[in-house]
Amino acid sequence: MRIDEPSETARIEESLTPEAGAATRRTFLAAAGAMAIPLLLEKSAEAAGGANEAPSLAAVPPDGFRPFQAPGKVVKVVKKDSLQANQLYPKPEDAKAMLTRVMTELTGKPDLVASVKEFVHPKDKVLVKVNGIARENMGTNKELVLPFIEALIAAGVPANQITVLEQYSGFLAGTRITPQSLPAGVQVAIHQNGKIKGPDGDKENPAMVNMPERLIPGTGTRTKFVRPLTEATAAFNFALVKDHSICGFTGALKNMTHGCSINPHDFHVHNASPQIALMYAQDVIKSRVRLSILDGYKVMANGGPLWKMPQHVKPHEAVYASTDPVALDMIGWEVVEKYRAELGLKTLTDDKRAPVYIKTAGELGLGVADRARIQLKEVTI
Repeated sequence: MRIDEPSETARIEESLTPEAGAATRRTFLAAAGAMAIPLLLEKSAEAAGGANEAPSLAAVPPDGFRPFQAPGKVVKVVKKDSLQANQLYPKPEDAKAMLTRVMTELTGKPDLVASVKEFVHPKDKVLVKVNGIARENMGTNKELVLPFIEALIAAGVPANQITVLEQYSGFLAGTRITPQSLPAGVQVAIHQNGKIKGPDGDKENPAMVNMPERLIPGTGTRTKFVRPLTEATAAFNFALVKDHSICGFTGALKNMTHGCSINPHDFHVHNASPQIALMYAQDVIKSRVRLSILDGYKVMANGGPLWKMPQHVKPHEAVYASTDPVALDMIGWEVVEKYRAELGLKTLTDDKRAPVYIKTAGELGLGVADRARIQLKEVTI
């Protein structure tokens, strides 16, 4: 039985209020405050290298296969008038063309399927993580995701070895992806933070969680990652370009950390920095994500991550791709700041919501956070 999604959504909204419940959340900064961050980084760097109380859950690519990597490289493809008349969703033919171009520019391969083959092997078990928390007005668009899934199948991955994952059914609906819209055999999973309703209240759902609880070093908080992630060997991350009321910016990194764990609300304190970086540093995530794509057809410059301030959502008509989630989020942060300036809003730093976790992720070796070292290739079609 599914848990009560409306009540869960209400709890999410409450947790997204920066002032709400700080004293009731478990915090990793109980007495030390921000001065403890260098020590936390040191501890997490050890954990990222394998010194963790939990056994390794790192994924290993199939024998003889080495996924494509390009640290510090981000490709942006723009196409004017690629949005439908409603200014919400991309035109299907334009989305596929933009996906194809961003992938071929990133990999140097001649077409979409050849590009996808650089990231996946037919023996992989694949997870596609989408994002629909802002519902139909601003979810990762099915017009972008479906051609990618079709390319995975054309690259030799059996359809029944591909799973599309979201946190709640309402969030999946926000992407407008349905089981009927997917190629036959592709699976859909809704993890509900790993919970299922029982006679005595919510309990852990073994169909969605099968790993031991582990401490995220430097946070003082334990979690589990959901089964569709832990059982995958390769993950593809479809995220958005959005303001976030707590952490300032939400893109590739947070879509995997808070979107694939059982207690994301416990990692929101202190602007979710450095928790997002510390969570992504876990072998469960960093060993699986092979490619991140930002759906930039619209940018939410303020009021995120929910759809609450549509006046601060602007058309952008771009798709970004990178194997480096840190570099990708640095560019995404830059884009949000550009639109905030145009709207006359404070910078995220001045608003005390700078996404410091992105730079922390760079310090942890998860990617390139130094803007001078990030290569942004922009293409207009």
